[in-house]
Amino acid sequence: MKFIINKIKFLGALSKIQGLTGRKTNLAITETVLIKTEGKSKIRLVATDLETGFEGLYPAEVESEGIIAINCKKIYEIVKEFNNNKIIINEIENRWIEISDKKTQYLIVGMIPDDFPETPQIENVDFFNIYSTALRKMIEKSVIITGVSDEKRAHINGIYFERLDTDDKKTIKIVSTDGNRLSIADHSYSKDFNLPPGPGVIIPKKGLNEVSKFLDIEEDVQIGVKENHFIIKKNKETITIRLLEGNFPKYDDIIEQSDGNIIKINRKEFLNMLKRMSILSSEKYKGVLFNFDENKLLLTKTNPEIGESKEDTVIEFKGEPIEVAFNVRYFIETLNIIDDETIIINIINEEKPCFIKGEKDNSYLSVIMPMRI
Repeated sequence: MKFIINKIKFLGALSKIQGLTGRKTNLAITETVLIKTEGKSKIRLVATDLETGFEGLYPAEVESEGIIAINCKKIYEIVKEFNNNKIIINEIENRWIEISDKKTQYLIVGMIPDDFPETPQIENVDFFNIYSTALRKMIEKSVIITGVSDEKRAHINGIYFERLDTDDKKTIKIVSTDGNRLSIADHSYSKDFNLPPGPGVIIPKKGLNEVSKFLDIEEDVQIGVKENHFIIKKNKETITIRLLEGNFPKYDDIIEQSDGNIIKINRKEFLNMLKRMSILSSEKYKGVLFNFDENKLLLTKTNPEIGESKEDTVIEFKGEPIEVAFNVRYFIETLNIIDDETIIINIINEEKPCFIKGEKDNSYLSVIMPMRI
């Protein structure tokens, strides 16, 4: 095998799959990228961590056909440091692979391509389109919730994806939880949009994390669910993620908001306030005490091992006083992904969850459970 490829395009493709090939599995071959020639003008890159698979087709000048498996991290680091725009990949003999430009040469030993795991070939998928920016934002608002990995609870390791068809619109929704908080992000289409129906599925969070890296350009991408895989297609690149088995908890009752205290507050000012409170946080002492009183919110952080801090701010609050503790990190992470200048907090009492969303954007809702004081 021998081909010449543009450095920028090759580097861009390799950078996207570092997360996949860098993940530890039981097979050393998954640390490699499989490179196959496709005729005289293209190469195909394949990567997998046995749960998430990637395939991409890229232009290249193919001088001789073949297939190689080479350590993805090393070839990425090598190509990154080359000065010339044209990179030459040449398999010499006994799986030795030459990577060179006009001045520099590396010889790297590859692995046996036949040992590379088979990637699923999924056909006849009912795809539908979504703008890449919208999908990326939905994913980012969901993967911030990371719980302790638990093989017995798929809803902790995964994100629930469902399609809804109501009287006036069609919606896709992704829901994430760790048992202490809940995140819901949705994207709506018009009633006449062709949204293929299907049951709700659970997608591994780490797989969706990798998807975000491919949504760097504003364009339409295609989404589909087939058999036990979630599929995303973009131009000549395809990602397949094996779905998790299990049931996602019924969340409708959790997000049912009864009459509570609606508070509007500047997002940036409140975020900075929370960050100041978090300075005294530790793994053992995560909570911050929220005291809602007439037109005032007082935050108190107490850490017996370090000290105490207090700060208050003026709010519109006319209800009965509420004293409740929350994990401050949950609030900070939520406010970091809301774009609106003003957020709306719905606090009901000391026992019910707190609801947070942007003032103008109704496509995202964060639900945070209180801590025991």
